[in-house]
Amino acid sequence: MSALHLRPYADADEAAAIDLWHRSWQQAYPQIDFAARLAWWRERWRKDLVPKAQIIVSEQDGTLSGFVTIDGDGYLDQLVVDPDHWGSDAARLLVDEAKRLSPSGVTLLVNKDNARAIRFYERNGFAHAGEDVNPTSGRPVLKMAWRP
Repeated sequence: MSALHLRPYADADEAAAIDLWHRSWQQAYPQIDFAARLAWWRERWRKDLVPKAQIIVSEQDGTLSGFVTIDGDGYLDQLVVDPDHWGSDAARLLVDEAKRLSPSGVTLLVNKDNARAIRFYERNGFAHAGEDVNPTSGRPVLKMAWRP
């Protein structure tokens, strides 16, 4: 297995990124039908994330293994890692890149019932900064923030 490589997102990555989003969220929340959300996600990806955020992808052996989105305000909307790479350095390297791209701070929302992700963010220097409700899913979320 070759080393993980980070690079900027390219338009040619769209299909792999959308597939990766689908597989990782389906693994995290098997009770939700993410296949039914693909059209919505594709539109959100194209209209809200690609034009407004920097997207960094991770590759291993020539295959997209993860991505992170960070906008100009330091908001990390998506951190997605292939379930086959959960527990590897991929997520940490992507978060470190988001911190590098937003050196004044990073904020995010994480599902309150996603204990694995919350522990990951805590281990990587994020602190709890409040609670909210996801406007799309209605799920309770934690606001988390990293400050240098």
